[in-house]
Amino acid sequence: MNTREAYTYWSTTYDADRNLTRDLDQVVTKASLANLRFQSILEIGCGTGKNTPLLAQIGKKVYALDFSEGMMDQAKAKLRFDNVNFVIADITRPWPCDERSFDLIVCNLVLEHIRDLSSIFSEAHRVLADAGRMFICELHPFRQYQGIQANFQRGAETVVISTFVHHISEFIEEAARHGLSLDSFKEWWDEEAGRMKPPRLVSFMFEKRVQS
Repeated sequence: MNTREAYTYWSTTYDADRNLTRDLDQVVTKASLANLRFQSILEIGCGTGKNTPLLAQIGKKVYALDFSEGMMDQAKAKLRFDNVNFVIADITRPWPCDERSFDLIVCNLVLEHIRDLSSIFSEAHRVLADAGRMFICELHPFRQYQGIQANFQRGAETVVISTFVHHISEFIEEAARHGLSLDSFKEWWDEEAGRMKPPRLVSFMFEKRVQS
C-alpha cells in the first residue's frame, strides 16, 4: 500500500483515532501562528483539515493542497469557509501556484513522507512572496531514530506508512540552499510522555530572503 492509498484508507477514522502526534501538532500550530495575520496562505498536506480553521482565521485567502482524495473529502465535508480553496495536488511535483503568490506556507506532518526535501524548498521559494514565511511542524527525528513512524490500526492490523528520516540539519541546510533563512526552531513534548523522553515534534519558521 503506497502513501496515498494508506492515507485514503485512514481518512474515515483519522480524526477519531487516538493520535498524540496529531493532537500535539494542532497545539503547536496554534501556539506558533494564532497571533499572526497574512494575506495569503498555502497549506501543503492539509489532510482532513485539522489546522485549516485556524488558517482561515489568520489568512485572508487560504489554498489547501493534499494528494489524498479521501482526506480531502473529509475536510470538505466538515469545513465551510468562503476564503478556503481545497485542491488535490501531489507536492512532489510542481505546485499549482503562481510565483510569489503566498505570504505563508504551512506544512504539518508531511515531510517525513517525502524523500527529496530539495524539491519542496525549491517550490516554496518559488511561490513565496519576498519576506514570506514557511512554517513546518514534523515528527522529531529523535523519534524516528527509535523506529517510530506514522501508523494506524484497522482491527487487529497495524498499517505502517512508509517514511524517510530527515535530520534537523537537513531541514535547515536545504532551506538555506533555496534562499530561506531560519527564523525560529523549537522542540515540543506532549504532556503524557513528559520531558524525560525525546521530544515528539520539531517546528521551524523560515523566511524568504529578500534579494538586493
